[in-house]
Amino acid sequence: MSETHFKAEYTKGNIGKTMLKAAFAMLPATLAMSGYNITDTYFIGQLGSAIPLAAMGYTFPVVMLVGCIFHGLGTGTMANLAHALGRNDSRQATALVSSGILLVALVAIVLAGLGILGADQIFIRLGAKGETLFQAQTYMNVWFAGSITAAISNEGNKILIAAGAPRVSSTMMVLGMLINALLDPLFIFGWGTIPAMGIKGAAIATVASQALSACVILVILQHRGLLSFHSATWSGTARCWRMISKYGIPAILGMLLMPLANFVITKITAEFGDVAVAGVSAASRLEMVAFVFPMALGTTLMPMIAQNYGAGLYQRVRDCLRFSMTFAFLFLFPMGLIFAIFAPNLVVFFTPEESVQKIMIAFMRIIPFGFCMVECMRFAGFALSACGHPQADAWLKALRILGMQIPFSLLALYFQSLNGVFWARLLSDILGAIITMAFAWQMLRQLPIENLSTEAVMQT
Repeated sequence: MSETHFKAEYTKGNIGKTMLKAAFAMLPATLAMSGYNITDTYFIGQLGSAIPLAAMGYTFPVVMLVGCIFHGLGTGTMANLAHALGRNDSRQATALVSSGILLVALVAIVLAGLGILGADQIFIRLGAKGETLFQAQTYMNVWFAGSITAAISNEGNKILIAAGAPRVSSTMMVLGMLINALLDPLFIFGWGTIPAMGIKGAAIATVASQALSACVILVILQHRGLLSFHSATWSGTARCWRMISKYGIPAILGMLLMPLANFVITKITAEFGDVAVAGVSAASRLEMVAFVFPMALGTTLMPMIAQNYGAGLYQRVRDCLRFSMTFAFLFLFPMGLIFAIFAPNLVVFFTPEESVQKIMIAFMRIIPFGFCMVECMRFAGFALSACGHPQADAWLKALRILGMQIPFSLLALYFQSLNGVFWARLLSDILGAIITMAFAWQMLRQLPIENLSTEAVMQT
């Protein structure tokens, strides 16, 4: 097995500078992640009807469901890879990457078959009807057929980030987004001999862009020595799958709670009509813009903590979480205020429908006040997983969603208040963050005290 060209880049240098450098490298990628959703929402919104936007709203929880499975498997690979690189075990790193790519591809094939067969029943239970139901089915049939491209692209990007190459990963994400942005109007509205396909065209553009990105990532991983099946054995692959599953299954279960909550909240929102679903869907996608830079910082936080944890640099682990959470507060609280104040000016860019705009404005004048808490909760969860406690992260996510957000939202439905649903989300974000942060800091305080001082470690 050839020596990998990737090393433990996150175990040296000043914490703040290292994290900000990685964050700036990932900034184009987080913009691209938001760009996928914003671009699709923008072009579909220009079709002149609330039905396509509502259909996209119904597809969102299903896409999140599958994405959470891919994300969980990627997290399992990422954590183990970062630990291996922290120990300078390049052989184990290559075995983990190769096994992880194979695992996520097999899971994608199974999910695609299940999705094509049963997605329509999910949309019916979500409350979709008539033309809205038909358009949601049309979009997801294409998306499921090409979901293996999303799986490999997601897994590959996480591997690159864990291996200390965020700039390469960022480039791949931007490439995919730009291709999607170019293909969206071509397939949605048609051009020349290409017919207008509406929402189906948006799905085709997404699959095509992810396919190209996935192919390039596989070539990069193979070239740099992290992807090789030549000396792979069944026993070795099975062992790597068990290692990945130890982190991946709790991550999947924790992440699956998000589409579960989205499923229930969408169902609740549907009780207020398709216009409400369209408004909440569009506002949720716009919400992602606020998290662009914090997401860039958070993207490398888990592998950064995991590399240092694998290397036994526990003070750096503490410093990573402290720096990231401070940044989240200082950045996202003012951003939430901006969203709330300028909501009427922002929503006009996404839909001409006044009824949809009204709901978007209500959403954006409540939810953003919890932005900083959402990100701190996410960062604390990363620390728990990176330090070998993925089950705790999953349980805390369950507490927030099953114990807070869903019950609070059902109470709002009982009082027939759509704004109450928004307040339920805000309250669960704040309480969930406080509890998760407390657990994370308690775990970090129990880590051993190093013999080396932080300053000495930074100079290595």
